[in-house]
Amino acid sequence: MECRAIWAAQSLEVRQRGGRPTIVGRFPYKALAVLSDRGSVRKETILPGAFDFTLKDPDREVNMLVGHSFDKPLASKKAGNLVFNDTEEFLEFIATIPEGAERATHVTDALAMLGAGLIKGVSPGFRVPPKDVVPDAEKLVPEPGNPGVMIRELAHLLLYELSLVTRPAYEASEAELRAMAHATTKPRHRIALP
Repeated sequence: MECRAIWAAQSLEVRQRGGRPTIVGRFPYKALAVLSDRGSVRKETILPGAFDFTLKDPDREVNMLVGHSFDKPLASKKAGNLVFNDTEEFLEFIATIPEGAERATHVTDALAMLGAGLIKGVSPGFRVPPKDVVPDAEKLVPEPGNPGVMIRELAHLLLYELSLVTRPAYEASEAELRAMAHATTKPRHRIALP
């Protein structure tokens, strides 16, 4: 099953890294998304470590895109210009725009929209592995204080893209353009540039 819910990124910003435009943001774990689909509402949350399989495999590709459009790429894990710092609280992404790519219209537009505060979040594109392969990948749990509502907890996912988007589903979290604050949380693992 493929999911393209939108979560707000935390500390979403553009900065320079080695003279290149760089997009930095954090995808919060354990935050609650409320998703509406044709009149029905469902809630889900992504748990820490859910993306471990993808992040720890150097051969797995993950792309940073604009609006889930593979014809609007910004960075790539396999190309070495999309790196991740995974912690218990969030998945931080660092997307360095490759040389020459900043002249592409969609890149220029994305950087301008980020600078103007129009892009407010990130939406991960992922698949839930089949139950016969990973039986505990997802489960339904009652919402605290509201046992009639179930929350889909996602513990193991195959991440294949992150997209910059305009409407985050997690209204309580923030995405803004600001100076980079250093994370005080120690990474569980880090995938670094070669």
